Amino acid sequence: MGVVDHKEQLFENIVRLRRAGQHVPGNVDIAAVRATLERELGETVSRRLAARALGVSHTALERWIKAGDLPVVYSPSGRLEVPVPALLNLYEALEAERPRRYVLAPTMIRQREAAERLHLDETSADGGHNRAQARSRAYHRVVAGRLRKPMVDEARHVLVRWRQQGRIDEHYAERWEQLLKRPLPEIRRALADDGEEADDLRQNSPFAGMLSEPERRRIVREVV
Repeated sequence: MGVVDHKEQLFENIVRLRRAGQHVPGNVDIAAVRATLERELGETVSRRLAARALGVSHTALERWIKAGDLPVVYSPSGRLEVPVPALLNLYEALEAERPRRYVLAPTMIRQREAAERLHLDETSADGGHNRAQARSRAYHRVVAGRLRKPMVDEARHVLVRWRQQGRIDEHYAERWEQLLKRPLPEIRRALADDGEEADDLRQNSPFAGMLSEPERRRIVREVV
């Protein structure tokens, strides 16, 4: 089995475990196995693999990337690749449309339309650091507005993975863990809060990557 085939299989198994985790939320065994596979797959995948996973041509994928519908970041090796969380979210959106054919284009259009409908009440900041805080606050207010239990379960899984990888200070991990145990209305209020403590907590947010790329870009563009 080639490298791309192996990584595609890893991605498909992660998708299966993600769905299983939604049916059995809080299952530590599912979370642990998924985190192990995600560590093997890596934080990003090649654009070739992303196209294969989505069932589209490389040309079509490049078109969506250039249009700002799918993010790419530089991998440690210096190549432009697709972040795995963004690919997972888009894959799930496409699966919800199947068995219709050629569903990628209308899915992308709906994401753009959703981005245009965002109500952003925070449109200015006082400089670099404050701008970053304002954008994070705006982002999490959108997340809070559509927060559902599967999103909270996914955030819990992100914490599991970050802890395994040593990517989050235990102080913040514990704070997020306690918050995610609360009822949804309390989590929504905490995500949207404009206090310093909330700003501090959002710097290490497991909800990062839960909005579409057009939505993220609009927030970056307008919250200046």
